[in-house]
Amino acid sequence: MSAQLGAEYPLAVVCQTLDIPRSSVYARQHVSALGADTELRTHIERIAEHWPTYGYRRVTAQLRREGAGAVNAKRVRRLMGQLGLTGQAPTRRCRTTNSDHPYPRYPNRVADLVITEPDAVWVADITYVRLRQEFVYLAVLMDVYTRAIRGWELSRHLDQALTLAALERALSAGRHPVIHHSDQGVQYAATAYIARLEQMGTQISMAEQGEPRQNGYAERLMRTIKEEEVALTEYRDFADAYAQLGRFLDDVYQQKRIHSALGYVTPTEFEAMYHTRLLSAVVVP
Repeated sequence: MSAQLGAEYPLAVVCQTLDIPRSSVYARQHVSALGADTELRTHIERIAEHWPTYGYRRVTAQLRREGAGAVNAKRVRRLMGQLGLTGQAPTRRCRTTNSDHPYPRYPNRVADLVITEPDAVWVADITYVRLRQEFVYLAVLMDVYTRAIRGWELSRHLDQALTLAALERALSAGRHPVIHHSDQGVQYAATAYIARLEQMGTQISMAEQGEPRQNGYAERLMRTIKEEEVALTEYRDFADAYAQLGRFLDDVYQQKRIHSALGYVTPTEFEAMYHTRLLSAVVVP
């Protein structure tokens, strides 16, 4: 039975005219749907293998990026449920913040701030990474508007040198933030770190003590790193951790991982789109 005939007349009339049972039409439709679902399941499983923490919305966006067409998000959610690919609630991470220090504290300057351009606000945080025989520490700075990682460093020591190295790496690209936001940890409040920020004219902002949600952008970034890289990788030693974390941060996170907050594009793509818009807005006299 042609699709055109079925679209123009009620199914019951068409089946009666052609002397065929309606059940046979439903059966063919069911078989066709099963075949399409099987193909989509395979595609979803492949995406989940590469991006195991993606929820159905992000999987749907990735399917569309990879040419799957206008696939329905509800269908993706149903198939992911059948495949057991539902996300798990994240566990709380160990704290790396020591706010018991004599250094000055700074107010939270980013609460309710509307951020409309790159490098308006950088956020900073530290997390631990467990190796086979030791713990090491990762410091990262992220640009809030583009979600791009500006700088990072890995060290065996949870000290000021770690955060300074990450900051210097970020500054080496010729950028600096209008506002630098962090928690009140000693690594970010120490004299040398503050002096480096003040040297650039950067405003210093800190979350209130005991309020990690006020550094939520950085907290979510660290959760992503832990869930999508650290939890899935067994590092042989410090050098291996440095190389693999660098690959994730500089390549996977920046160039390949899509972000829901960016409209399901990567940080690199989003920043390029921003600069394209700026150029197109320039009026040539």
